[in-house]
Amino acid sequence: MKLPWITEGETVLGLHEVCDNAKLSAWLKSDGAALGNPSKMPWCGDFVDTALERSIPKEPRPGALGINPYWALNWGLLGVACRPCYGAVVTFKRPSGGHVGFLVGISPDGLLYLVLGGNQGNTVSRTWVAVSRARATRWPATYGNPMLALPVVKKTGAASKNEA
Repeated sequence: MKLPWITEGETVLGLHEVCDNAKLSAWLKSDGAALGNPSKMPWCGDFVDTALERSIPKEPRPGALGINPYWALNWGLLGVACRPCYGAVVTFKRPSGGHVGFLVGISPDGLLYLVLGGNQGNTVSRTWVAVSRARATRWPATYGNPMLALPVVKKTGAASKNEA
């Protein structure tokens, strides 16, 4: 089952914040708002906001998330708490703040999440992030959660330590 925000996010998969700046910037602005130039700003929250706004536009942004959807850790306020599942919004702590993306897989040993997100190596990509760094997993309140299991995906490449 493809979730609409995953499908939407995948439409810009591979776009780089410098090499594809005009195209990426246009997509980030397509929901009616944007943080700014993705080559100059941390845009993971803007990616999640745009994918959700374009696919389920009536999803509320409560509290601090409604004030600033660009601050990654504010996404811990979205919808309802859920166990890690395919398509869930996941927030991570990192030294200078946070990171946010969508869960799309887990490593065979269960130690790494595969995350679809923006500003991962300066691109929209699928990146491995340590499960131990996760702070919240959330599900949109306006979209029934089918609790799709996270696909087990063979790990390739190194895990991210800093998504900026």
